Amino acid sequence: MKKIALIPARYGATRFPGKMMADLGGKTVILRTYEATVKTGVFDDVMVVTDSDIIYNEIVNNGGKAVMSKKEHECGTDRIAEAVEDMDVDIVVNVQGDEPFTQKEPLEKLLKVFEGEEGKKVQVASLMQELKDLSLVEDPNYVKVAVDKNSNALFFSRSVIPYPRNKEIKTVYYEHIGIYAFRKQTLLDFTQMSMTPLESAEKVECLRYLENGIPMKMVTTSYMGVEIDTPEDLVKAAKYL
Repeated sequence: MKKIALIPARYGATRFPGKMMADLGGKTVILRTYEATVKTGVFDDVMVVTDSDIIYNEIVNNGGKAVMSKKEHECGTDRIAEAVEDMDVDIVVNVQGDEPFTQKEPLEKLLKVFEGEEGKKVQVASLMQELKDLSLVEDPNYVKVAVDKNSNALFFSRSVIPYPRNKEIKTVYYEHIGIYAFRKQTLLDFTQMSMTPLESAEKVECLRYLENGIPMKMVTTSYMGVEIDTPEDLVKAAKYL
């Protein structure tokens, strides 16, 4: 299977405008994400997909690969779907541009679910990690996911899920890490689906798959990097360098 990573990156961001170009230990967030993704060595190609000349030039001027989006898009998945339409590729991995600590092991595990007879059934997959800090569980900036016994997603929410009504049992919480892997056609099909009610309410794009009856396989990882959604996250990220 030919596997590529596409990194959607827009300059404007509601909670943290310009975050892709924010300085993180002497390099921009988007450049660190690109370099970390390339360094994993698990992809046949890695590219940043952006609507911003600033971001495009940042990657290209540092020896990387980038493509410009031709259209405005509601979400990163739509952006990479446009870019991949004419590419000869089997599996497309969407690595968020604000994930500067992207690592090899989680991506290998993510790609592995597409292999073998069971893997043929998987159309889209993503990562999750256990959240043990209750303050993060309650933080709406952290998207939580509940899964079934086969690790298929049941629901994604910015609220606390599951709700710990039964205080006598240990409740396990998982954070959704915004890295997705798609079969190419599944990615292209996504762009033909209208935004769904739950997706619109939660502002969590992967709910569009669940609301259209498409299972999403979740892969557990111990990855505990920092996804940069706010200026405070940037401060946390600096401590990981």
